[in-house]
Amino acid sequence: MTAVTHQPPVMEPIKKISTSLPGVFVLEPRVLGDERGFFLESYNERVFAGLGIRERFVQDNHSSSIQNVLRGLHYQIKHAQGKLVRVITGEILDVAVDLRRSSSTFGKWEAVRLSGDDKRMLWISPGFAHGFRVISETAHVMYKTTDYYAPEHERTLAWNDPDVKIDWQLDGEPIVSAKDKRGVALRDAECFE
Repeated sequence: MTAVTHQPPVMEPIKKISTSLPGVFVLEPRVLGDERGFFLESYNERVFAGLGIRERFVQDNHSSSIQNVLRGLHYQIKHAQGKLVRVITGEILDVAVDLRRSSSTFGKWEAVRLSGDDKRMLWISPGFAHGFRVISETAHVMYKTTDYYAPEHERTLAWNDPDVKIDWQLDGEPIVSAKDKRGVALRDAECFE
């Protein structure tokens, strides 16, 4: 008689969830938790390649912001950056705007809530402007980029462009840097082909 062994179901380390924009998707890591806390794998080159992310990450960034801070919408016209965004603590509304003129979704945006509690991440391919608004009292945001920061090539799309019409789910006026207040409208922005 052969003994039957029961194997637990194999869980994918990261689940990929499509959004309305090709090149932007939500990633849900598998979280292993118990009374001690939790463990998750936030990046694994082989797993990400299997999800279609084959870009090499070269830089990690960490920002801390207070409630209602709005950062963005940033992009680099040369040395375009793909970004893998995650929240360590707090909650944000993360936004990507398609700036690829050849795309059927050019000028369209996607907004996703990310939090330290849900541990989801957002992958934003090169060719998009990116920004976020802090929903919680404070938030720590970390993101990996596929190219180095190049300030001479950085551009800012107006966060409040009336043609793009992003719903930032605002409660009052956002806190925006002087640089971000000078963001340009999509009709005047340098874009990708």
